[in-house]
Amino acid sequence: MEENKFNFSEEEAKKEDAVKQSKEAVKQDAKGLFESGKHFVKEIFDFRDDTDRDATITAIKNDIPLKGATVWILIFAIFVASIGLNLSSTAVVIGAMLISPLMGPILGVGMSLAINDIDTLKSSFINLFVMVFLSVLTAYLYFRISPLTELTPELEARTSPNILDVFIAIFGGLALIVARTKRGTIASVIFGVAIATALMPPLCTAGYGLAVWNIEYFLGAMYLFTINTIFIALATFVVLKVLRFPMLKYANSKKRKRIAQIAAFFGVIAMIPAILTFITLLKETGINSDYKNFLKNEIEINDNLWLQDENIKIAQNKITLRFNGEISNVTRTDLKNELQSYENIKEFNLEIHDNGRSAEKLSNSLDRAYEDLDKKENIISGLQKEIEGLKLEIESIQNKRGNIDFSAIAKDAKIRYKELEYFGYARMLESKDFIKIDTIPVVHLKWNKSINDSIKTAKEKELNGWLRQELKVKNIIVKRD
Repeated sequence: MEENKFNFSEEEAKKEDAVKQSKEAVKQDAKGLFESGKHFVKEIFDFRDDTDRDATITAIKNDIPLKGATVWILIFAIFVASIGLNLSSTAVVIGAMLISPLMGPILGVGMSLAINDIDTLKSSFINLFVMVFLSVLTAYLYFRISPLTELTPELEARTSPNILDVFIAIFGGLALIVARTKRGTIASVIFGVAIATALMPPLCTAGYGLAVWNIEYFLGAMYLFTINTIFIALATFVVLKVLRFPMLKYANSKKRKRIAQIAAFFGVIAMIPAILTFITLLKETGINSDYKNFLKNEIEINDNLWLQDENIKIAQNKITLRFNGEISNVTRTDLKNELQSYENIKEFNLEIHDNGRSAEKLSNSLDRAYEDLDKKENIISGLQKEIEGLKLEIESIQNKRGNIDFSAIAKDAKIRYKELEYFGYARMLESKDFIKIDTIPVVHLKWNKSINDSIKTAKEKELNGWLRQELKVKNIIVKRD
């Protein structure tokens, strides 16, 4: 009996040992799998082993100087970019960005701060300043002599930077410096970054702003260029620090310390506007987003509101809305209360303006005019003019609210004819025999200045036919501003 008990205990111990060994084997397998996965991921994302530090530093330094062929390449590239912006041709602008040498000094600034090279930092700043001055001057001269001075969409796009421009500069700069540090620089990546960060178009737009003497365009374009420059240099600084590029050594320890302090000072100075710019643009993006949602959710869906004009001034914390018709105090209070539900614009001052002429008031005026007409025969002519004017205004408002859907027609017109910049509709009184009075629809149009008169005439003829069919009228007058 005791012998059987002993054998049973021995078997239990063996089973426990086997279970422990099995668990340990599973742990070892899991640990090995984790290490293998970790090694696999590291091999994919780690680019430090593929870095050529000496070749990178040499290549960046070689691209900094502005002399000889580089100067002429820059001038020709600016001319090409300016022509592309003038013609609103994206392809031409891209071609100019591919041959531009502007990236060299910017990388030089970031690298010199990272490796404590004050001489290269000075050279980079000087060459960058000369390049910017020469670029703006060249663009200014082109736009001064060019017969085409209209603000094209390509030019306008470079006058107001937003938060996305910051992200483009950051990730574009990171892609560029990583490609630069790789053994055997990837040319396609460098070309791609040159296109994405778009350093040249803002400088050309700045020259355009000076040529047409519009300081707002000049400052907006230079602001965009500054954003790109700062964040590309900052991305270069960060990547080179991560790759542990060797700091430049000086024989004199005091000089080394002083140089390090100067480099650190410039690094901090460069980061301050970068951070402030990012915060400012992020805030403006939130404000504009909430403002668009406010207009869409609180005004556009309300059929009783006819918004004629709207404006937001972020610097003054002010929103101005202008409506056609009378806006009651209840509606004013409701709009101001709804504004509080939008976090980024709830502190803005909302100003609401109307023209004070509702359909009900106009009808009352018409009734009074008829009464005066019965009593005062000697002023019939003057009262008839007033009556017809009131009829026209009532009909205009009623058309907006009932007979025609002006909003839908205006939107359809814009969809059909993208070159339209203004669309107005009204009914005009006319008399061919000076006895019978008729009304005829009148449409006012304003086209984009980039299209010629022959195209405008053809489009107006087509639009006339479409409107007669939509409004179910025989005749319609189309006028062009």
